[in-house]
Amino acid sequence: MNDSAPSSGDRLLLPLATEDFGLEFRVVARGGIRRGIRLERAFWISLRQMAEIRRCTIGMLIDEIAGSHPETGNLTSAIRVACIRALADENLTLRKLASIKTINGILVACPSPAFALASSKKILTFNAAFQQLVKRQLPVAPSDDARQDLKLALDLSVADIFARLDANGETPVASGFVIGAGERRYRGQLNAVRAPVQEPELLMAFVFNG
Repeated sequence: MNDSAPSSGDRLLLPLATEDFGLEFRVVARGGIRRGIRLERAFWISLRQMAEIRRCTIGMLIDEIAGSHPETGNLTSAIRVACIRALADENLTLRKLASIKTINGILVACPSPAFALASSKKILTFNAAFQQLVKRQLPVAPSDDARQDLKLALDLSVADIFARLDANGETPVASGFVIGAGERRYRGQLNAVRAPVQEPELLMAFVFNG
């Protein structure tokens, strides 16, 4: 059994900043009640973010937490738990949104030909408009079986597209492309954007001259 520490590329958690552990004492006033609270800086940051999202003050949040958990007798513990629960709920919501189902929904809603592309240049999913484009231009329409026969080439590599998205603030990247099936080929132009999923890394490609 190997008990060696993971390398930097194998980290399971994000690095923790030393300053996030530092305790900060603040006086929070709400409804005429002043509360002196000592919390780690990371929790004050979390409270501020929660307040910004909910368009309220930190005092309003703490007042609600104090009123919801009077039996705990430890307000700082209740605040920490509330911060963790809020982050967990937000993460769960984002995980539901960041899924291949969301990608499918976006593609289906798009009236122009569009598809999702893996880093290997494999087309993972597509909309009806793309299917009609291939039917019109190539002898074989994409289906669960036939889509494997489609060949795709891009003027820009997938890695280059991701690099340009990183560099230009996710502004769509234009590229020429060629799809082929059998002996036939079709050349077109597309705009590529990063798909809103964590893994695997995908591109959404929208054909604008098909």
